[in-house]
Amino acid sequence: MSSIVGLQGNFKRNDIISMLETSKNRGPDLSRVFLDKVYNLEDFDCKNDYDLVLGHNLLKVYDSNNRISYPQPIKKDKLVLVFDGELYNFNTMRNFLSKVGVEETFVSDAQILINLIDFYSKKIGLLKAVESAIRLIDGDYAFAVFDGENLAIARDPLGVKPLFYAERDDLKGFASTKRSLKEIGLTDINTLKPEHILYNWRDISPAQPIHEKIFEGDVAKIEKLLKLSVVKRIAGLDEIGVIFSGGVDSSYLALLLGQIADNVPLKITLYAVGVKNSKDIESAIYASKFLNLNLKICEVTEEMLRESLPSVVRAIGDDNLMKVGVGMTTYLATKMIAEDGIKVAISGQGADELFGGYKRYLKSFINGTLNSDLRDDIANMYHVNLERDDACSMLNGVELRLPFLDENLVELALNIPDNKKIVSMHDDMRKSILRKLAFEEGLDYEIAYRPKKAAQYGTGIDLYRITLYYDSK
Repeated sequence: MSSIVGLQGNFKRNDIISMLETSKNRGPDLSRVFLDKVYNLEDFDCKNDYDLVLGHNLLKVYDSNNRISYPQPIKKDKLVLVFDGELYNFNTMRNFLSKVGVEETFVSDAQILINLIDFYSKKIGLLKAVESAIRLIDGDYAFAVFDGENLAIARDPLGVKPLFYAERDDLKGFASTKRSLKEIGLTDINTLKPEHILYNWRDISPAQPIHEKIFEGDVAKIEKLLKLSVVKRIAGLDEIGVIFSGGVDSSYLALLLGQIADNVPLKITLYAVGVKNSKDIESAIYASKFLNLNLKICEVTEEMLRESLPSVVRAIGDDNLMKVGVGMTTYLATKMIAEDGIKVAISGQGADELFGGYKRYLKSFINGTLNSDLRDDIANMYHVNLERDDACSMLNGVELRLPFLDENLVELALNIPDNKKIVSMHDDMRKSILRKLAFEEGLDYEIAYRPKKAAQYGTGIDLYRITLYYDSK
């Protein structure tokens, strides 16, 4: 995880410095920029007439598989790249590059990506090269690449990693956070849609977004793909935090992590948030004992919420009550995770949108629109939930990884028949197939079939948030 920024047009040195400083929480370990070459942030100057600058804040995530968090921007021949995210098929892409004759010692995802783009760009130009690379890589990412003439900015298929852009007559910019753009006076801000490419500031959509593919889903493959998704997201890590409510989504992920830890060294810690005696705290304690995993609890107080509220509202960029309530849970959980020195956390985000978890989906089922509504919600998660959670976790320098939002799993789950997710108009539990799989895998009935409760209600944070909201006005 990191933050990336860039400007093209009439900019000043302090503009890029301000953008990087504003998003420093996303990458506190090293800041560098590319102008005519790569500089450490404090060393560069732009007295000369330059048209483009790229910047990067680095968050070092330690990996035992000989991968490192490589300082950026990174160069290869004419190309310059800034990258935020994670490639889950790193080894596959490394082998591919070796087979096509690219001889290099690859130690980072950014190296893999710039070499893929370089390989294709020499034959088909930058835009087609970026499109080809995106078809090959599997990951959560946002990146920008410049070939000396053309600039391409891209985002992963589900929009797990954030990316925003804005322009005015004399200046165009992009950044991982809206605040970085607002800081320098770019206020008409757009969100780059998932799987889209901004090529020389022209938005290019994919041929067929993932959420529009339709085929008959194979229920038997869900468990296999979810396990594979978890394995990919913790590969090379020796410790992981889990944002934990004791519900089926986070408990199923914790169960799978525990199975992995039986075979590889992996320290797992669960982190729960809630007011004293809240349902989430009670359920988290019960589930952690069943799973035999260490649990840490943040017992929320009104004073704690008052202290955290300004930071959460500023990070989200919205004082909507529901967004703040959910975002606060993510913020407080990742605050505990960061205090333990852990930089990567697992979250169950996405399970409700894939398997029909929210209560409103019961009406969709009755109306015969469940499949369509789930597809719409997955397509819009990037600006409804994902940007909120990313902003709140990165306040603490913690990277969220979301196993339920693996591209292959999403594609499969969206094509499973409606009656596998909600079995009848009286199915108040919903998420039927996921609960069944979790129970068969080893969760007890009370955990697998715990009723769904929204985070702000299950944690009890909702008890305070209205008062806090109006007090803050």
